[in-house]
Amino acid sequence: MVHFTIYWTLPSLNEYVRACRANFRAGNKMSRDAHYLCRLGMTKLAGKKIDKAYIKFHWVEKNKRRDKDNIAFAKKFILDALQEMGILQNDGWSEILGFSDTFDVDKDNPRIEVSLLSEEELKKYENQ
Repeated sequence: MVHFTIYWTLPSLNEYVRACRANFRAGNKMSRDAHYLCRLGMTKLAGKKIDKAYIKFHWVEKNKRRDKDNIAFAKKFILDALQEMGILQNDGWSEILGFSDTFDVDKDNPRIEVSLLSEEELKKYENQ
């Protein structure tokens, strides 16, 4: 299993849509900034290549103000950053086996914990 943590939170779907509607440059900047935060969390994975993965996202928010579906939208930024870092070749059907999302609150340490499981690890995970 490959694991990394992105410290802080990423934009929600509502925040991203609002920025894009305000000005296309604002949406583009928000996306670039989110990708940068993701890549910072992935630095220890530099040079690692993964063919196929099941991805577990553990979203730890500072409070319960944002809806879970809006929070989980940020997986788009994470998947894009995994490709930018060369860890995943693509985020299509052939490479992504599935996702799971869990949520928690920690007002002092908001973060996103991401685990990538291989096919074999996924089978063990499903049998638990």
